[in-house]
Amino acid sequence: MKSPSDTALLLSNFELVQAQNILLSEKVLSLQQQLDWFKRQLFGRKSEKLVEDNPNQAVLFERLKSGEPTPEEKQQISYTRSTKKRTGNEVNDTGLRFDDTVPTKVIDLKAPELEGDNAEHYEVIGHKETHRLAQQPGSYTILIYKRPIVRHKTEHYLNTQPAPENVFDGCFADVSVIAGIMVDKGVYHLPLYRQHQRMLDSGVQVSRATLINWVKRGIELLTPIYQAMLKNILTSSVLAMDEVPMKAGRKAKGKMKQTYFWPIYGEDDEVAFTWSQSRGGQHAKAQLTGFKGVLLSDGYQAYTSVIKTLNNDNEANIVHATCWAHTRRYFDRALLMEPELAKDAIKQIGKLYKIEQHIRDHLIYADEILAYRQKFSEPIVDSFFKWLYDQRQRPDILPSNPLSKALGYALDRQAELKVFLSYPAVPIDTNHLERALRVIPMGRKNYLFCWTELGAEQLGMLQSLLVTCRLQGINPYTYLVDVLQRVSQHPASQVEELTPRMWKTKFGGNPLTSDLMQTY
Repeated sequence: MKSPSDTALLLSNFELVQAQNILLSEKVLSLQQQLDWFKRQLFGRKSEKLVEDNPNQAVLFERLKSGEPTPEEKQQISYTRSTKKRTGNEVNDTGLRFDDTVPTKVIDLKAPELEGDNAEHYEVIGHKETHRLAQQPGSYTILIYKRPIVRHKTEHYLNTQPAPENVFDGCFADVSVIAGIMVDKGVYHLPLYRQHQRMLDSGVQVSRATLINWVKRGIELLTPIYQAMLKNILTSSVLAMDEVPMKAGRKAKGKMKQTYFWPIYGEDDEVAFTWSQSRGGQHAKAQLTGFKGVLLSDGYQAYTSVIKTLNNDNEANIVHATCWAHTRRYFDRALLMEPELAKDAIKQIGKLYKIEQHIRDHLIYADEILAYRQKFSEPIVDSFFKWLYDQRQRPDILPSNPLSKALGYALDRQAELKVFLSYPAVPIDTNHLERALRVIPMGRKNYLFCWTELGAEQLGMLQSLLVTCRLQGINPYTYLVDVLQRVSQHPASQVEELTPRMWKTKFGGNPLTSDLMQTY
């Protein structure tokens, strides 16, 4: 028979082993979650779209058991093809689609029947055309301006017509080259050293330092336009803000500094990529000082702290809204560990997105959107947060469980997630901003980093104008060719007219072009 001291010792050892077992179970759960995430990155799907399995289909090629008609039982619907000739960029007989801006070259092929002794027996009654898409490797052209030297016959003095004005004084590059380098860098993510290689392969010998200098001077011309656009963005009643990393500047030998772009999306479909050396809230505070309206962001705590500080200092009146897509993302990560509960949460969030789709397709006015959201979305939101609270009380969900983190993330931001119910102009998520900022991650995969902090800041200015051009439906190359020539002639007090949004209506119908496109 064991003594009370032995029993107490055994009980203490049992509790210790039990605590260690719980700790190890949580660690195994966390490692399993990481392993599943790595497997998904390597072998699984990248999309966060919820894939539903059909319970009525046992195998892939089995006919559905839900009473779906067979192909023989389906109704055959016939129609009459319209013979009306369409206008626009329709597909031609070889499947090629192009518009009038693409240059064409006609190659006349000779018929062998029209040559020789029997040629008089044949005649041409028409032509058939076959289209093929061709490309010139590195299409560069040297513009040679032949300026006549004129002499006065009686006074015998000479006069020469001056050369056309260029974007930069003393620069031998045409505006088409400068705009092309910027578009290749910002839109197509082609590093300058690759553009330099392409020029060399095309027979044009220009140093890489010269290309860098051209881009730098071009962005300096565009800086006032970027600043005017940023000023207009900050007057919006609804802003979306995020942060995205970019290596810039040398930290040590072989290491680059981690810096951040902070894109700001305005209500006029304009975006500005502001740059900061860190992810701290000081940069966001500097940008939002004086802003009044709704700020839509992800769940990053720095935004909450900055808004609270600005509102307490009476410097702003900002309402903070958070993104439902980021909330859904946490439940998507929990699908591997808690498939049923996570799928239930995703389906409830999906109902909100169906309502938003209906609003985008059918509603325009703010009062209609507000009434529709309060009638259909608000009950779903209330039911969703009640479900979250009930699930959080379950003792079988450990703190390390990804579902527990998803529940906590959503419940901690309950007030911010409900803001869209009271403000009809506020989107339900920041997906529009994330689509716009994709140029930064795409650039990182190509040019990897920026050599200097100044280069990163200037890259943000350039991307602001190029991405906004895309959002406004403007060809970035056409815009840059015009603006780089127009900015020196335009009044500084009216520089906002050169932002893509206003340029589209004021100058977009008749833009300035390069001499390469003009005929004399």
